[in-house]
Amino acid sequence: MTDRSSDDSSGRSSSVCSDRFAARVRTGTSPRRRAVAAVAVLAAALGAAGALPASAAPSHGPRDAVRKDMERLVTDTGFPAALVATADGEGRARDYTAGVADLRTKAKVPVDGRVRAGSNTKTFTATVVLQLVGEGKVDLDAPVEKYLPGLLRGDGVDGRAIKVRQLLQHTSGLPEYTVHILKDVFGKARHTYYQPRDLLDIALKHKADFAPGKSWAYSNTNYVVAGLLIEKVTGRPLAEQLTERVIDRIGLRRTYFPGVGDEGIKGPHPRGYDAAKPGARLRDVTKLDPSWGWAAGQMVSTPGDLNRFFSALLGGELLKPAQLAQMRTTVKVPDEFGYVKGARYGLGLIRTPLSCGGAMWGHGGSIPGYYTYPGVTEDGRAATLAVTANREPAPDAFAKADAVVDAALCRK
Repeated sequence: MTDRSSDDSSGRSSSVCSDRFAARVRTGTSPRRRAVAAVAVLAAALGAAGALPASAAPSHGPRDAVRKDMERLVTDTGFPAALVATADGEGRARDYTAGVADLRTKAKVPVDGRVRAGSNTKTFTATVVLQLVGEGKVDLDAPVEKYLPGLLRGDGVDGRAIKVRQLLQHTSGLPEYTVHILKDVFGKARHTYYQPRDLLDIALKHKADFAPGKSWAYSNTNYVVAGLLIEKVTGRPLAEQLTERVIDRIGLRRTYFPGVGDEGIKGPHPRGYDAAKPGARLRDVTKLDPSWGWAAGQMVSTPGDLNRFFSALLGGELLKPAQLAQMRTTVKVPDEFGYVKGARYGLGLIRTPLSCGGAMWGHGGSIPGYYTYPGVTEDGRAATLAVTANREPAPDAFAKADAVVDAALCRK
């Protein structure tokens, strides 16, 4: 177990703002109880985490409680590793680790190590779209057809009837592509490169889930279209726009959008694991082609950088007030999607109630090998957890992981 504390006068984690987030995103880059969940939520082998590294810091107060929560999470659920970053809103950031980074070598977990961030990518993508709205280049209530003419056509799908806002809010009705490829990307297609249009073509072979604006359903297809919209409007690659407009702008030094053919993770990182079925031997899936996630889930980041991103976003550093208000305007998430009761979805942002009252804002992400869960509160607290498996190694493992974040944010 490692605990690193720092007082960061540069404001790395001090500019949090709004309530907080908690996304229950379990499968690839989609929510847990969807049809896709049956394919994506694997179980890692129980007891595979190995010995916990000794703590590098003295035990006292809330910090000791976070360490103990993480130790229990690893020993009780079988996650090979857990990483947590916290910030108190006054510039004091702390990082913790538990478990092992590599089940073969038993190497220590790198402090604030890089992980695949999965669907947290959606919030980055939504931020760029909303920046374009603020620049007068995109209208949230214009049809997608205005920017991508003729692109969306299919059974119950018509880009002339789908608004840009509905893409970001998951109210477009666009069919989900990941449910049709997840089995492959966990297996034989793990090293396959998908172009964004490939992903869209897979989706458009299927009927729309509902008429635009008539319901809510999490669909990664929405964010593939949002990524294509960014590229069409700016005339530049999505990766470049995410990097220049968000990553570099707020100094996320450990966050990046993998390039074409980039199957590894740059810099210090724990290995990511998966299992064929509950109790099966864990296999290393760190190396994979993340292109199937693209604008919906391709990014690599760290818990500390995710704290910084959501803090900066909710603190008004990335969007004008009008666009941030639009992002924070939410709709109810239907209970059948398995989110925390009371969760609401904005434009690439989720508001989740806290057990101690109030709420947190964030998103959450899951992709083979990794699950991440960040949140920021209205008074400036932030916490992000990452674990190195994205299919539950034990019953209620993700609920227990989420509870670590809830407890970290609720402690005074």
